[in-house]
Amino acid sequence: MRHRKRGRHLGRTSSHRQAMLKNLASSLFLTEREVDADLEENAPKVKGRIVTTLEKAREVRPLVEKCITIACQSLQAEAEARQHATDAERNSEEWKRWRTGPQWQSWCQAMAPAVTARRRVLQMIGDKQAVRVLFEEVAPRFEAREGGYTRILRLAKPRLGDAGERAILELVGVHDRVKQVSEKPTFEVAEAEPAEATAEQ
Repeated sequence: MRHRKRGRHLGRTSSHRQAMLKNLASSLFLTEREVDADLEENAPKVKGRIVTTLEKAREVRPLVEKCITIACQSLQAEAEARQHATDAERNSEEWKRWRTGPQWQSWCQAMAPAVTARRRVLQMIGDKQAVRVLFEEVAPRFEAREGGYTRILRLAKPRLGDAGERAILELVGVHDRVKQVSEKPTFEVAEAEPAEATAEQ
């Protein structure tokens, strides 16, 4: 019996399954990055979206949501740290004064939760570039949103070979359907003839 054993095995060992989920999560975040000229051949067709099997999508979704939540919570710490930061060029005299002054200590204390959050997410997905994209591009979009950052859409056509049920895992807010509300028709009301004219007739 599998009482109290949550999650899917997905036909893999524990280490293989964890590596696969990390790769799926980092792949989703990496679709959001700006594509360089060197990476144009491997550029994603659609940003913020990956296609996988339905079971894998359901299994990786909590991991993706947790990573985005941690990143969103760190944005406030980064904003506080910016108040104590300096715009001086590195190794300049002004920067050296800031580095040895009390502002540096304040910046370190304010920045510590943000650094911790990045390290936590790096431990969860294991890709530095994906972590950078998550914290710099994805998290600011969802700062005001409380959960529900992803959606799963089933695809009608099964996978060739084993007929596995496929699904799209995508970030919310990029490909949302826009409801178009049609304007209500306006009817012109015919003006009534003056009462005097009708009385004469």
